Amino acid sequence: MFLIVGLGNIGVKYHRTRHNIGFDFIDLVSKKYNITLNREKFKGNYGEGFIGQNKVILLKPGTYMNLSGESVREAVNFYKIENDHMIIIYDDIDIDIGRFRIRSRGSAGGHNGIKNIILNLGTDVFPRIKIGIGHPTVDLVSYVLGKFSEDDRINIEKVLKTSVEALECITDFGIEVAMNKFNGFKL
Repeated sequence: MFLIVGLGNIGVKYHRTRHNIGFDFIDLVSKKYNITLNREKFKGNYGEGFIGQNKVILLKPGTYMNLSGESVREAVNFYKIENDHMIIIYDDIDIDIGRFRIRSRGSAGGHNGIKNIILNLGTDVFPRIKIGIGHPTVDLVSYVLGKFSEDDRINIEKVLKTSVEALECITDFGIEVAMNKFNGFKL
């Protein structure tokens, strides 16, 4: 079983913002695999289903970004998920739009959602898919809470589609295979 967590902020005003790319990812997986996020628990919304032969739980924390770890910890503890079967998807300002990067571990790199997950789990060893949102052109908060331009949104949709393929590779073949196959991806 895999726990797949997309990070974002709840509420209409945050819909499709740069910081909510993890929620956009979960929406795409949900649609592709017909997994409805119709349950409320773990301080978030979640649904259960299958990606191929692998049972998955899709989770959108409802805690706002900076407290995402509380939601993740509750789901991990309830389902007894091992670290290598928890995959976190989130935005990264140090990666250009049109790219994403898969990692098996690492620091928060200034991302408050990841920082809180590491704090709550007591480890930075867990798979993650970091989707590039580009470098801020204004102050950081305004940038991450802002929306993509039309052209950037088109590119983000392409990256999301390919990053879902990367998720499938992780669940079927493991993180190392996925990193080797997808970490050079660029639109």
